[in-house]
Amino acid sequence: MALKRVVVTGLGAITPIGNNFQEYRKALLEGVSGAGPITLFDATNFKTKFACELKQYNPEDYFERKDVRKYDRCAQFGMISSKEAVKDSKLLEYSDLNKARVGVVWGSGIGGLNTFEQEVSTYALGNGIPRFNPFFIPKMIADMTPGLISMEYGFMGPNYATVSACASSSNAMIDSLMLIRLGKADAIVTGGSEAAICASGVGGFNALHAMSTRNDDPATASRPFDKDRDGFVLGEGSGTLILEEYEHAVKRGATIYAEIVGGGLSADAYHMTAPHPEGLGAYNVMKNAIEDAGISLTDIDHINVHGTSTPLGDLAESKAILKLFGEHSYKIQINSTKSMTGHLLGAAGAIEALACVIAVKENIVAPTINHFTDDEDFDPKLDFTFNKAKEKEVKYAMSNTFGFGGHNACVILKKF
Repeated sequence: MALKRVVVTGLGAITPIGNNFQEYRKALLEGVSGAGPITLFDATNFKTKFACELKQYNPEDYFERKDVRKYDRCAQFGMISSKEAVKDSKLLEYSDLNKARVGVVWGSGIGGLNTFEQEVSTYALGNGIPRFNPFFIPKMIADMTPGLISMEYGFMGPNYATVSACASSSNAMIDSLMLIRLGKADAIVTGGSEAAICASGVGGFNALHAMSTRNDDPATASRPFDKDRDGFVLGEGSGTLILEEYEHAVKRGATIYAEIVGGGLSADAYHMTAPHPEGLGAYNVMKNAIEDAGISLTDIDHINVHGTSTPLGDLAESKAILKLFGEHSYKIQINSTKSMTGHLLGAAGAIEALACVIAVKENIVAPTINHFTDDEDFDPKLDFTFNKAKEKEVKYAMSNTFGFGGHNACVILKKF
């Protein structure tokens, strides 16, 4: 059976550097940092007192008050970016649309952490009598976001959530790619959302020594590939892509932003939180994605790396790139958008895939900001696109995401 082609026909985002896709695109290319002091809770006693929060976000600008009480912040973000992407795709304007063949496959590393924290804290501080919100469980679970998106539009195709820590939304995109390739759906709303900037989220990652503690200078704290990097900056938000079967998109006259041509998966099988020191899992996932796309190593023009700004992670990923691509590594434009957005955990893959769509569509690669000091452990011939966006012909762009547990996912987008 011949596999069907899959294209991107809708885009949506709500991020720490822009509350819709166009705002995100502009800030990304201008190198704007989304980091600042935490306002969502009192972080006075925490090792890290800053994060990449959304700016000027009021849920009542998007939802009825009664619904705000029912939707966790994570689900709110997912519904907002999906609403933008569905509108952008004009999918609902297609008179022959079969909603039974439109799915929602969604990624979130944690889901409703805010809800869990609030409900359990209220119980723990009470008199021992359990008085939980009846929406506690449905509001908290990670698969409620795709459920709510399907209810919003009546999409009755495949519907579920993928959970693979910080690779979650890339896993969702790869599942969507496979489902459409096999003819199981005409279109799928996919991406991811996360909202973990709360006491338990920050405290938990602090306990792991995973986050930057550069409290004196939050805006420059996320420093991927810089000698003085000291961990990631926690972010929140959501990204959505409408993936659609090529012939279906052409038939309805859709705008096609890019083609998604490959997806790769692998495991480190090494450690709960640390990457394989030689980047073996990262090497395998990029290799698998390229083989799935049926292209050559030398076809890759750009890699949006996982690049969290952790000492071990950045080094392992650069080793994997050099091992896989050899001399071609030096011709690839590499960047880490987490230097601006922070790390959106399960939503990271989605907003980074959006950055790859920008790269293949507009031939411009967003910068890796906050580079001050070269690290002699990195090959100086690698081009990390430090501090300023670069124009470059990008035919194929690769997006890497890696998660705790050793989960690795990689998607490849092609210029259309």
